[in-house]
Amino acid sequence: MGSRQQEILDIFIRTRALLEGHFVLRSGLHSGHYFQCAQVCQHMEAVERLAELLLENIRAQGIKFITVLAPAMGGLVIGQEVARQSKVRYIFAEKENNILVLRRGFTLAPNEAVLIVEDVVTRGGRVNECIELVRKAGGQLAGVAMLVDRSAGTTRFDIPAVSLLELSFPTFPAEAVPEHLAKIPVQKPGS
Repeated sequence: MGSRQQEILDIFIRTRALLEGHFVLRSGLHSGHYFQCAQVCQHMEAVERLAELLLENIRAQGIKFITVLAPAMGGLVIGQEVARQSKVRYIFAEKENNILVLRRGFTLAPNEAVLIVEDVVTRGGRVNECIELVRKAGGQLAGVAMLVDRSAGTTRFDIPAVSLLELSFPTFPAEAVPEHLAKIPVQKPGS
């Protein structure tokens, strides 16, 4: 692991955003590790640094955008900071009847270049919902940026995607939780 990757991991550990135990992820899978990015998002100096590093990756890929779209709740803080540092518009999608939608008067212009920003991606459900929102609105998908890719790059999107960390902690369906993990009380910290 390089010094940049170590810096990023240290930020997550120092802010208690990377937890160990027995967790049920939003996907329903079980894991011994959990990224609770809400913890890191309490510390604005950490958020500012993570967004700065994420923007370096975005720029290195040549991704150009004029709007950042973040899914609520996880992507809200990092999405806003990426937009702030980029000096672009920021909007978010939120749940309505268990589906992400644009509310509060948020709209996209035809061909508006949109970057989707999320905190943690395991299977990409929220990102895919945002992708569909942008397509339905006639926007242009510039890319996806995430703090943590829990799939270590195996979750793919049909648009450019960048992350700060690619890690793959084992996940298990509820019926296949290993004995050592099953002995630990289960937590569902929320996403």
